[in-house]
Amino acid sequence: MPLAYLSLGSNLGDREAYIHQALNALDQTAGRLVKRSSLIETAPWGFESSHSFVNSCAVLETKLSPMELLRATQAVERSLGRTHKSHDGHYGDRTIDIDILLYDDWVVRSHDLILPHPLMAQRYFVLKPLCEIAPSLHHPLSGLTVSKMLARL
Repeated sequence: MPLAYLSLGSNLGDREAYIHQALNALDQTAGRLVKRSSLIETAPWGFESSHSFVNSCAVLETKLSPMELLRATQAVERSLGRTHKSHDGHYGDRTIDIDILLYDDWVVRSHDLILPHPLMAQRYFVLKPLCEIAPSLHHPLSGLTVSKMLARL
């Protein structure tokens, strides 16, 4: 079964609870949660806010296609109070954000989904928790491991 690598973040309300609720919901609706990282606290990335983030990564074994998984993650976000997604690089505070980073070694280019996630190698808040659970995982385009990408930051 395919493995999907996810990044989760929250900077509003009970941030840790939102991460745990999202992971539980994904485990029940989208596949089997195989592994999750610890939680880290980070400053907002790409926008200014007085609210810091709690971030985590997880591995999900799923029967869903990448597009079906995207719809499942968006449904979980909506169920936890997320009212709008970031658009054209305009980010804002959010109760929960779930990004699909990698789906096995698939490369997907569509209007709604790009895999691997195009900004993952630039984001400490993604690479640090991902390195905790999958340090030797290879990026399907660059060939770099997660630990090597993190070291390059």
